[in-house]
Amino acid sequence: MPDSFLMAASGWLLAHEAPVRAGAFGAMLALMALWEVLSPRRALTLPRLRRWASNLGIVVLNTVTVRLVFPLAAVALAALAHERGWGLLNQYELPFGAALLVSVVALDLAIYLQHVMFHAVPALWRLHRVHHADLDYDVTTGARFHPIEIVLSMLIKMAAIVVLGPPAVAVMIFEVLLNASSMFNHGNVRLPAALDRLLRLAIVTPDMHRVHHSIEDHETNSNFGFNLSLWDRLFRTYKAQPDAGHERMTIGIRTHRDPRLVADLPGMLALPFLGRDPGYAINRRQWGPSP
Repeated sequence: MPDSFLMAASGWLLAHEAPVRAGAFGAMLALMALWEVLSPRRALTLPRLRRWASNLGIVVLNTVTVRLVFPLAAVALAALAHERGWGLLNQYELPFGAALLVSVVALDLAIYLQHVMFHAVPALWRLHRVHHADLDYDVTTGARFHPIEIVLSMLIKMAAIVVLGPPAVAVMIFEVLLNASSMFNHGNVRLPAALDRLLRLAIVTPDMHRVHHSIEDHETNSNFGFNLSLWDRLFRTYKAQPDAGHERMTIGIRTHRDPRLVADLPGMLALPFLGRDPGYAINRRQWGPSP
């Protein structure tokens, strides 16, 4: 695809960033919700309305928090980095299309490594367990993160942008893809087994990522990817299927099963600060069966 076309399309995307983001989020949420109704993978254990009110409520809270804490968004930071010559990609002349591809792949790797870190460091796991404590697994689980984790994630992403120096539109494309892929691979949907095997050669599928939300430690600490599946294969954190099977596996965290704590918004916000650390992080557990 000619760079001139890519640059023109990039200009249009940046000029319409807000509606493109909102439209992509709304469209993917609606599509996955409909798919979950028509072809669910598992029966839900809690009423959908109760969980959705809390999970989407924390999305609204996180959006407001990011706007207040970070007046300069990630896309704007990428534009500033280009203007100031910060970052690796601003030191070398690459074709625009190549710079876009390298940026999206590199940022995806950064998110994979960040995800591993949030499991490996006990203090960060306390925050991240809000995401894992959901007793069911559906499209809204993909957007359920504690506000403090969102702030830390934003800081990590901004550091990656300053080091990498990606085009501003690459950051926008990556963020839209990340949100869409998170909703897709957290979907409570059924894919034909052959199609799932084909798709997961490139991207993370719902069956692949569902393993990561198992109650079993060795399954929770596998399949960290959100978008590209190659990182789990490359770093040997890939597990194809849950030991108990997708219908019989237990979703959530063994030590946090009270719906008032994990399904209602006040409990979700308090969860990182409650109880003793159970030693659930990667560097404080016994490894189970190999993937």
